[in-house]
Amino acid sequence: MSASSKYFFVLFACVVSLTNCYVSKDPQRAEIKKLQKGIIKDDSSFVYQLPYEAGESHLLVQGYFSRYSHRNRAALDFKMKRGTKICAVRTGVVIRVKEDGDRGGWNRKYRSSGNMIVIQHEDSSRAGYWHLQLNGALVNVGDTVQQGQVIGLSGKTGYTLFPHLHFISWKSSRGQWGPVATRFQTDKGILYLRPFRNYRNSY
Repeated sequence: MSASSKYFFVLFACVVSLTNCYVSKDPQRAEIKKLQKGIIKDDSSFVYQLPYEAGESHLLVQGYFSRYSHRNRAALDFKMKRGTKICAVRTGVVIRVKEDGDRGGWNRKYRSSGNMIVIQHEDSSRAGYWHLQLNGALVNVGDTVQQGQVIGLSGKTGYTLFPHLHFISWKSSRGQWGPVATRFQTDKGILYLRPFRNYRNSY
């Protein structure tokens, strides 16, 4: 880990510990934690590609149900500089794009300014990529994209403290949409990602 990443890790950990001791009571949280730690195994779910280019490594600053802004969310935050190329985690069709937002910051008033791309996969699950830079979408609604294809550029739009990619996958069950945890191919093997670790795209 670089000196800057270590500094960010310490700073972010301090903010988390000082601002929130809340733990989500979502029943999915306990299962995901066991999957992350390898206590229970999953050999059947789709293996996703990391949402950045092959060979690149990024720090996961928040994981599923992290005790900061993800306390009720099965979502992932990858620390990224503005303009980093974002790649599709799996093949699908683009169903939503927003790229006209030009504001961002740690205030809920910026939430509606968050740029994003949403892609639907062949099994009807979806993946969302948030906080893209202004005009940072490189695809349009209706486009078919391939796993690993560059689809956008990261930024700091919407409700966010720092530049990063907010990633979430979700699916519908009995008419209700909900987030799902996903396995990724990494240089450390096929894993459910854990926060404060660097993961390299080995695809």
